Amino acid sequence: MRQYLLCLLLALTIAPAFTRTRHFAKDSYLSSDEVQSFETDDDDDVTPTLSRDTFVLDDYRKLTTDPAAERLRGQALVDYVNARQDLWTARLSDKFESYSEGAKWGLMGVNNVANSIKARKHESATRFLDINLPKNFDSRTNWPQCDSIKQIRDQSSCGSCWAFGAVEAMSDRICIASEGKIQATLSADDLLSCCRACGFGCDGGEPLAAWRYWVKDGIVTGSNYTLKQGCKPYPFPNCEHHSNKTHFPACKHDLYPTPKCEKTCQDGYTKEYKSDKFYGKTAYSVHPSVEAIQKEVYTHGPVEVAFEVYEDFLNYDGGIYVHQGGKLGGGHAVKLIGWGEDAGIPYWIVANSWNTDWGEDGFFRILRGVDECGIESGVVGGVPKIDSYNFDNDDDDLF
Repeated sequence: MRQYLLCLLLALTIAPAFTRTRHFAKDSYLSSDEVQSFETDDDDDVTPTLSRDTFVLDDYRKLTTDPAAERLRGQALVDYVNARQDLWTARLSDKFESYSEGAKWGLMGVNNVANSIKARKHESATRFLDINLPKNFDSRTNWPQCDSIKQIRDQSSCGSCWAFGAVEAMSDRICIASEGKIQATLSADDLLSCCRACGFGCDGGEPLAAWRYWVKDGIVTGSNYTLKQGCKPYPFPNCEHHSNKTHFPACKHDLYPTPKCEKTCQDGYTKEYKSDKFYGKTAYSVHPSVEAIQKEVYTHGPVEVAFEVYEDFLNYDGGIYVHQGGKLGGGHAVKLIGWGEDAGIPYWIVANSWNTDWGEDGFFRILRGVDECGIESGVVGGVPKIDSYNFDNDDDDLF
């Protein structure tokens, strides 16, 4: 009884702390009156202004996000972000504003951003290599023969980011490992619909499980919806993700259901499903340090990374992203292709899967060295198995 009372007392003592966490419930936006009150708050001690001219990485580590700013949304959030810093520019996304809360955050299809303890038992050995890493590195220019590195895909209205980040990096690594002799675009649909161990298809999945599926079961080729090339093209059309661009039709406001696993190629394709598969040799996590991630990318090519998406990121329009406001919506998987510095500010270069009308032509930069939004904690990759592949294959469908 005494132990029970002590535990109860301890619980009552620490309970209030859990009411002050930095994340709010999904419906806890500020009211109009609260927004007006917050916008007139001149207390700069709460959230110091970030400037490119005075930015110091170590100082940024000490900053915390104003809880009231995390409850901003819409134009009020955009105005706040642009007023408080000049590292990146926010612009209101009409597309995301028109989504329901469930559909909007359903696009963020990663439940666990950081790699698990079990996953970290199998980390890439590239972290032990003695490499003189360059100050700037971009996979697009380092391996110019690999067209897939430059491509931006579109997951459409489906929480398939975990599958896109995987097949994009796998395609790049096949090209890099074959010294440009194999230009294959792996199918997001094949992975999305057929990997049962990966998760729940359009309702989310786990990146490392996707890489393990590549090793065990293999993945066929497949382009985006528009090109309709390869064995299994993506079944959902490109759609508009950005407010000021009108190249594509607007995204539907509900998520698509996960497509059925069809172990056949589309009509007219020249290969059988099984013979079209590409396999991985190994799958692993990457140690969560800047240098380890850099060595992995420098050695084998782009990696898949997961990170936390806040409302302000949806309105990203260019620059070096740092979280400033808006609530936490979910985990998102993308492809990290390099790094660099701008005015002395270190960043990662990342490819998103929201088409080329979002961000910096589909790419974005995010602060490097502070595990911003967890982006350095959930890195995964693998090595392709190309030993038995016929390099003289002239199949035009390997686009």
